[in-house]
Amino acid sequence: MHNQLDATMLQLRRQKQKALIAYLAAGYPKFSEQIKLIQGMVKNGVDVLEVGIPFSDPIADGPTIQFASQEAFKNGVSVKKIFHWLKELRKKVDVPIVLMTYINPVLAFGIETFARAAEQSGVSGVIVPDMIPEESGELREKLNRHHIHLIHLVAPTTPFPRQLKIARQSGGFLYAVSVAGVTGARRSLPKETKNWLKKIRKASPLPVCVGFGISNPSVIRELKEGADGFIVGSAVIDLIRKTKTSQRRKSMGKFIRLLSKECDYAG
Repeated sequence: MHNQLDATMLQLRRQKQKALIAYLAAGYPKFSEQIKLIQGMVKNGVDVLEVGIPFSDPIADGPTIQFASQEAFKNGVSVKKIFHWLKELRKKVDVPIVLMTYINPVLAFGIETFARAAEQSGVSGVIVPDMIPEESGELREKLNRHHIHLIHLVAPTTPFPRQLKIARQSGGFLYAVSVAGVTGARRSLPKETKNWLKKIRKASPLPVCVGFGISNPSVIRELKEGADGFIVGSAVIDLIRKTKTSQRRKSMGKFIRLLSKECDYAG
């Protein structure tokens, strides 16, 4: 079974590079602007794109991503429109695409319909933060049938034996949450995060990618011995918010290049 995410993670490891994974909420700033913005991000070093499906009651998203989701709702976003947009995006960029969503939108769309639409849109993985592994059997089975990984999260507060159990049930990569809490850019992370990442990476059968709070090159530099990839979300949204439309592609390109330069191998 071919999965573009697997192939990319393997290729990056052979090239001694960490994966730079960028998050955008679908529909923010607007569908019409996002494809060119993403093309520029990929050109400047993004290896994997994480696309968030806006949800009105997110448990994992902090204020920044909640803002982006609300703006996307104002722009008329829906799951159906997102899949249509992804097909157009897939024609323009060739990096793996991972969806970040919650279980309610999946159930409302229908699990089988969601999985089929995701495959047809070129999606390689799906992240569902409010779906625990013990209850994800049907979703995992249907996604796998469409050659899509279900990617699980682990947190520093998760007991280590359970972290290993979750790693065995995850696909594509293991999403390591850097801190207990919600998403959001942070200037620095707790010192113990580095050692925890090294421990779980050593024991995990999958690549370990860390997210929540990854906002600048120094954080990547500090943590890269313990991770195979870095997921940057709120910092991307913040840059979009504070930058004029005419300047976004240039500013985003510069930001992505700075992050990408830190993603060389060091462990």
